[in-house]
Amino acid sequence: MTHVAEGDRPERFSTARLVLRKVTPDDVDAMIAIHADPEVVRFRPEGTSTPDESRQLFSAWLDHWAEFGFGYWAIELARTGRLIGFGGLQLSYSDDGPYLNVFYRLFPRHWGRGYAPEMVLAATEWALLAFPDLPVMIITSTLNVPAQRVAIKLGFTEVRRAWFQGTLCCFFKLPA
Repeated sequence: MTHVAEGDRPERFSTARLVLRKVTPDDVDAMIAIHADPEVVRFRPEGTSTPDESRQLFSAWLDHWAEFGFGYWAIELARTGRLIGFGGLQLSYSDDGPYLNVFYRLFPRHWGRGYAPEMVLAATEWALLAFPDLPVMIITSTLNVPAQRVAIKLGFTEVRRAWFQGTLCCFFKLPA
């Protein structure tokens, strides 16, 4: 294992360089900022979000934590405590049944340093232990080559391409 998790529904993970912690209401301004940055959300079908749209989405993140005891984390640098983005897992549903959706979004100044793969690895290792019967998926635009590289680097396999939320996407699944 590359991480230390506290409990079976951990609100906090530590990796070599990151702290992944449950989002709190204090994180909403950072979430608004990240979803307002056109560079960050260039592959997001909806594009940028207004502050009100981001608040609604953030509220849904908090609701997921309240209902399931896990969700998207605030991602911080372990050595400084600086918040660099958000990511984690949420329970989602498709025609094939429930799955764990991997999500991450980092501020651009933190791209290219391996933080996304480090977070995804910690999240998926935990998911395989906590939910061994649920598929772990990364769904990303066919244009989002960096996210596809992260998925492939971590052993995900592309299982199909299909339209999802108005854009053509690659569906990657982590082999069980």
